[in-house]
Amino acid sequence: MYFPGVMHLLMQMDEYEVLSNLFKALSEPIRIRIFMLISQGEICVCEIQEVLNEPQSKVSRHLSYLKHSGIIEAKRVGRWMHYSVKKDMNPSIKAHIQFIRDRCSSFEIFEKDLQRLKELKRKKIC
Repeated sequence: MYFPGVMHLLMQMDEYEVLSNLFKALSEPIRIRIFMLISQGEICVCEIQEVLNEPQSKVSRHLSYLKHSGIIEAKRVGRWMHYSVKKDMNPSIKAHIQFIRDRCSSFEIFEKDLQRLKELKRKKIC
């Protein structure tokens, strides 16, 4: 038996959970920094480590959290893992992510991270 509005309510609950997971995923400052780096395009884990000056284990743990939250994806390139923003996302999540990118891009810490990333890309450390 179908009840009008039940499917709509279930869809809203799914979106509510998806948004909740997004905000949980970005609740750690280091994960926001990692996400901001990844949002610039595909990036190697070694570059993230260098930019943030953090150990591989810490960076990998936070990358895993972001990946399992569904906002980034990974692929192996040689011996390194490369990360990028997930392409097929819920439109609401895309809008929130774009808002976060727009608002955070002018923060000094992210500007410094992006400058460091540009320097590393020129050096081709991986």
